[in-house]
Amino acid sequence: MSATPQKNRASRRVLAAAAGLVTVGALVAAMPAGAHDRGHGHGGGHGHGHKPRTVDVQLLSFNDLHGNLEPPAGSAGNVSKTHPDGTVESIPAGGVEYLATSLRTARKGNPYSVTAAGGDMVGASPLLSGLFHDEPTIEALNKLDLDVTAVGNHEFDEGATELARLQNGGCHPVEGCYEKGKKFKGADFPYLAANVTKEKTGKPLLKPYTVWKKKGVKIGFIGVTLEGTPDIVTANGVKGLKFHDEVETINKYARELDRKGVKSIVALIHEGGAPASTSYNYDCDSPGAGDGISGPIVDIAKGITPKVDALVTGHTHQAYVCTVPDPSGKPRMVTSASSFGKLYTDTTLTYDRRTNDIVRTSVKSANHVVTRDQPKAPDMTRLIDRWNKLAAPIANKPQGWISADINGRGSTAPEKPLGNVIADAQLEGLSPADKGGAEVAFMNPGGIRADLVHKASGSEGDGVVTYGEAFTVQPFTNMMNVVDLTGAQLVTALQQQVSGPNEASPKILQVSRGLTYTLDLTKSGVDRVVADTIKLNGEAIDPARTYRVAMNEFLAGGGDGFPALGQGTNKLVGASDLDLFNAYLAAHSTATAPLAPPATDRITVIQ
Repeated sequence: MSATPQKNRASRRVLAAAAGLVTVGALVAAMPAGAHDRGHGHGGGHGHGHKPRTVDVQLLSFNDLHGNLEPPAGSAGNVSKTHPDGTVESIPAGGVEYLATSLRTARKGNPYSVTAAGGDMVGASPLLSGLFHDEPTIEALNKLDLDVTAVGNHEFDEGATELARLQNGGCHPVEGCYEKGKKFKGADFPYLAANVTKEKTGKPLLKPYTVWKKKGVKIGFIGVTLEGTPDIVTANGVKGLKFHDEVETINKYARELDRKGVKSIVALIHEGGAPASTSYNYDCDSPGAGDGISGPIVDIAKGITPKVDALVTGHTHQAYVCTVPDPSGKPRMVTSASSFGKLYTDTTLTYDRRTNDIVRTSVKSANHVVTRDQPKAPDMTRLIDRWNKLAAPIANKPQGWISADINGRGSTAPEKPLGNVIADAQLEGLSPADKGGAEVAFMNPGGIRADLVHKASGSEGDGVVTYGEAFTVQPFTNMMNVVDLTGAQLVTALQQQVSGPNEASPKILQVSRGLTYTLDLTKSGVDRVVADTIKLNGEAIDPARTYRVAMNEFLAGGGDGFPALGQGTNKLVGASDLDLFNAYLAAHSTATAPLAPPATDRITVIQ
C-alpha cells in the first residue's frame, strides 16, 4: 500500500541524502554467492544412475512484510477464509516465529526449494524493527533462508545509501552499532531492482536479476518495483534515481537470461491487483482466467513476455492466486500473499531438464495461512527477545488510554475511526495561531499502518496505548506542514481522491472534525465527490477564500496522487505527526476516562 515515507524517526534522525549514491555501486559486486546456490532439503535426482527428465521445484513466496516481526495486532493481523457454506472465518495470522515454522515445515521433503519475496520487506515497520533502521528484519530474513527479493517502494524510504547498507552491512552512519561488539552484517540474499537506474550513469542501482542453481537446475529471478515509486516516496528517498516501465524492463532482462541459457524465469514485481473478494481462498479464475482480479498487475501480466513462467507480486497487500493470459494467450500464474507475513504462497514449478524450461501447464499454486497455533521457531523468539530488550525503555512508555479497539489499517471503510483521531490530533496541535493556524487537517489512509488495540500487547494492561503501539500506527515520524490553499484547491484535492491516478483505486483522505461532504460511489471520476456538499463547520467552501490546511510533509509535497495539496504556499513546519498523535492521546484520555472510538459521520457514502 502506498504510504507516507519513513523519515526522521523516533530520535529525529536525519540521513544525509546528499551523501549520494557512492556506496551503491558496491552492491553489484558485493552479492553473496551463497544466495545463488542455497538449496533446502537433502539433494535430488534419486534413482538408479539416471536422472528423471523433470524435477519439481518448490517456490515459496511472500510479500509486504514491513518489518512485522511480532504478530500484527488487532484486525490487521487477521486473514479471511470463506467456507463452502458461504460463512467467513477470521483467522489470526502472522509473526515471524510462525512464518519461520511454516516455511521450514513446507520445505521438508522438497529437495529443490527456493524462497523469494515481492518487496517491502522493510519500511513502515513497527517500533521493534523501525527503531533500529530495520536491521532486526534483515537478520530475521537471513535466518528464514530467503533466497531473493525484489525491492519495493518502502525500501527507498531512507534513500539509496541506506538501502545499500541493508544489502552490504555496516553500522548506521549516524547511530552507529546497536549491540556492543556486533557489526550489522547486511542481507545475505540479493535485493533486485531491474527497473531502477542512477540518473547520472544510467546504470542499474542494484542487480537486475539473479540465477538460483541446484544440481543442474537453473531458475532466473528478475526483480522490479512499481514504476510509480517516486509518487509514493519522499523526494529525498528517490534522489538521483530513475524508475522505468515494469514490462519493458522485465522483457529486456528475460531476453538476456534466455541468451545465457536460463530458460526458467520468475518475475518478482512490487505491484499488484485487487481480487473481487478479500478471502485468501477466493478463486479469482472463476469463471475464467483472471476474471476475478483487477488493478495494475493485470495489464502488466498481459504484457510480460511468455519467456517468464510465473509472477510473484505485492504492494496491494491482497491475497490471490490467479492465472492471467500472457501475450501468446496462454495462462500464467500470478500470486500475492497478503501482507505482514500472514500468508505464504507455495508454487510447484515442474522443471524439464531437457529444455531447461518450466512446464507451464503443470504449474500449481496455493496460499497458506501462517497460523499462530503452530510451534514458534526458537531462533526467532530469541531474536525478538534480544531486540525487545533494547527497545523496551522507549517502547513501553504509556501515551494514553482507549476504551475499545480504534480501527485504522484494519478498517475497509472510506472513513476510518483511527483516521479521524489522527486528523483531529493534527488539527488540534496546529490550530493555535503560533503553530500555524490550521482550520482543517488531511491524513493519507496509506500512512495509517495499524489499529489501536484495546487488548494489552505486553505487561502494560488492557486499554493502555504505549509509545511502541503509537509508533506502529505512525512509523514515519513525518514533519507536519501547515499551508495556504484556496477553497478551489481544497475541492480539487478532494476530487483527486477518486480521479487521475487514484480513479481505479480511490485514496480517501481522512479529514478532521468540521469538514463534511458526500462521496457518491455510484458515479465515476470527479463526480464521485459531490462538490456542493463540501462544508467546513457547516459553511460551504468558498473557492476564492484562503484556508490554512495541516498535513504531513509527504502530502504537502503532492504525494499519493494529490498534486493540488502540493500547491500550498506560506508554509509553516510544525511538530512530527507522531508527536501530535501522542500529545492528543495524553490530552484526551486518562485511565478512568479513556478515549472512545469516534463516530464516522464526516463522509456520507452512497454505494
